[in-house]
Formats: sequence, structure tokens, C-alpha cells
Amino acid sequence: MSILQNVLDEATSAQDVPFAVAMTANSAGVTFSGAAGEAREGLKAAEDTAFRIFSMTKAIGSLAAMILIDRGKLGLDTPVADILPVWNDLRVLEGFDGDTPILRVPKTQATLRHLATHTSGMEYEFWNPDVPKYMEMTGHPTVLSGLKTSLMYPLTTDPGTRWGYGPSIDWLGQVVEAVDGRRIDAFCQDEILDPLGMKDTAFEPDALLDRLSAVSMRGEDGQFGPVDLAPPANPEFYGMGHALYSTAPDYLRILRMVLNRGKLDGTRILSDAAFDAMIADQMNGLTFQSMHSVAPTVSADVEMPAGTTHSFAFVRNETDIPGMRSAGALSWAGVCNTHYWIDPSKDLAAVIMTQSLPFLEPRFQKTYQAYEQAVYAGL
Repeated sequence: MSILQNVLDEATSAQDVPFAVAMTANSAGVTFSGAAGEAREGLKAAEDTAFRIFSMTKAIGSLAAMILIDRGKLGLDTPVADILPVWNDLRVLEGFDGDTPILRVPKTQATLRHLATHTSGMEYEFWNPDVPKYMEMTGHPTVLSGLKTSLMYPLTTDPGTRWGYGPSIDWLGQVVEAVDGRRIDAFCQDEILDPLGMKDTAFEPDALLDRLSAVSMRGEDGQFGPVDLAPPANPEFYGMGHALYSTAPDYLRILRMVLNRGKLDGTRILSDAAFDAMIADQMNGLTFQSMHSVAPTVSADVEMPAGTTHSFAFVRNETDIPGMRSAGALSWAGVCNTHYWIDPSKDLAAVIMTQSLPFLEPRFQKTYQAYEQAVYAGL
């Protein structure tokens, strides 16, 4: 496995990444663990380094909803407004008349399937230029404010008509709260984190502070500098699109649960039927659309192979990538370049994690590709 460690060492010494922690596993256990660089000044990166995992939270939020679907308390096509009537207050933003937003009633009804597959019509301000314009005009807060009012910004398309990446899983977490009665952090602790033995995954970083890594942003000079970015502390609501902190070995436990078809170490989280629904294409004929960044300091563009879809919890490859992941592989990431993929046909799960911006900048992308190719070369 020295080739995998070499990838991390070379990327860190070249400052393609500020530091890195990476692991691989199969259904039976961990098969590689490596780290390189300093997670923050004076703290060497290690297997137990803690990360702000941002959108890697989304798979856990989707799993929470699938647990309730499995128990018959929700359905894939349950209308969002049946559980959260305030959804009906949302409008579609069609553009602007001078400084006035042009809004209309949606033509279609949003369902839980639309939330889970990012086809609800909601988009983050990083991906659609109309959204930051609307926020600036109206003073609307971002979801990282931790305020529930932040969820009430307009849709950019009618539900079920187009992929658009946004805070849909935050809404899905609110659905879970409304149906179950527990706050989403308590639900996830009781139903996911504790049963899977994820002791280093938390909604507040207090117990992880001695191991918490620093976030860096690449400047115009090509060098990394510090930047302050974190989920909001003790928010009005925990957004299941971004709220969690975790470690590489902890997150591998949920990935290994997927490799084991809904169970891990004798603990079953989902039935076979619910598990199959969670990993199947749920986009109803739509596909992933290229994400063109309107905030290049935060993220580069995001491209995926043609025909890529989305399951209830993960982006899903529908074709083999030569020398890399297989058709049916599941994946996603967090904005500070924490990444994972699951390849059920190869009995493989992997993570590669740092804390840097922009997301998927070319130098990180080069590291990720070299790591993934080395993982498959070693199988």
C-alpha cells in the first residue's frame, strides 16, 4: 500500500493539498490508512484527525429519511407540503424586473424523492447567479446562518424538472423532525451514529477540538492561507446538508454499512428493500447536470460522466470509468474537499480528505484522480 501513501506524500509536499488523510475498506474492514502533512500548525495529520465534512452530511440526512420510509412513516413520493405546509409558501424565481424579483407559483408538487435527488428546485447561491442576486436584494440569510428562515428562499425551477444542487437535504431533515418528533441531531445519534459505532461524528465539535484540522484557501499567489469556515455553532436548526464533523474511520463505517447492504457488525439499519431503494437511481429519467460555479474562490465547476444519476442518498455512476470506479458506484463530497466513493461491485469504499478551498480545484482533482487510480491498481 506504499503507493497510496506516496500519492499523499507527493501531493502534500507539492502543496497540491495542505494535508491529507485517506483510507480504504471492504465489507470486512479497513484495508489502508494513511496521512500526510500538518492538519493545523503543530498538529500532524493522522487517522483520527477531525474534519468539517459539510455535504458529506447529506448521505446521513438522506439515510435518516430512508429509515422512516422503511418503517412506513413516509414514502418516496410523499409531498413535502403534506409534512411541512410552509413549503407551499415557496415560489419559483423567474428573473428580475429591475430590482424586483419575478416570482410565480410552482407548476409541480415537490416530493421527498425530489428533495433527496436535488430535483426539488432549490439551488445554493454558489451555483445559480439569480440566487445570490435575490439574497443581496432581499437580505435573505444563507443556510450557514443556522436560521430556519434561511430555507425560505425561492426555487429556481419547478420540482421534478432539473437537477439543481442546494439545501434540499436540510428540508429533508426537517421532514424527519416533523414526523418523528425528535430533533434531527437526536434522531441521527439514536438511529445512525450510535448503532454504527460512529463515536467521532458530531453536530458540535467540542469533543473533537484537540484533533480538529484547519481550513485553507488557495490565494492568487498559488499558496494556501487560513480561512475561517465552519457549520454554525448551536444553530436554530441543524442542516442535514452541512452540519456534521467527522473523521475518516468514522465515515468509513457508514460506507461499510452500504457495502454490507444496510447492516454493519451485526447491526441492521435498513431492510433489504429500503437499502435497494436508497442506492437505486431515483431521478425519474433526469440526470446530473454540470455545476457551473458562480463563486470560483469557493468551488471550481463540477463535472460528472454523461448519464450520471442520483440515488436517494448518493450521486450514482451509471458507466464504468476505466481504471477507476465501476458502474453503480456511489459518491459525494464536502465543500472543503472531503471526498468518498463506494464501489459495491468491487467491494470497495474509500475516502480522501483535507480542508481546502476551492472545492475540486485542478490541483486537488489531480491528487484525487491519482489516489483513485492507485486504489484500483492495487486491487
